Amino acid sequence: MTESRDEWIMKRAYSLWEEEGYPTGRDSAHWEQATKERAVMETTAPHGLEVKPKTRRSASAPTTSKSNGATPPAAVAAKSKSKKGISAKV
Repeated sequence: MTESRDEWIMKRAYSLWEEEGYPTGRDSAHWEQATKERAVMETTAPHGLEVKPKTRRSASAPTTSKSNGATPPAAVAAKSKSKKGISAKV
């Protein structure tokens, strides 16, 4: 069962009131804070993760890593085929 936006805000404001020790005269501050928290929640991805735009990579050919000498997977596959003596003859 999903709760409406106002229900969520009301429950959160009540929780804030409880956390502060049931002070009087702070209901509007609690409501405002709960409203802001809900707005942030609505602009983020599920589970509270912030949505970040993906960065584009250049379309250059894969190269070996200079830091650890790793070979790209495509190059490894090509080398293993040539070592096994697989030919393209049919």
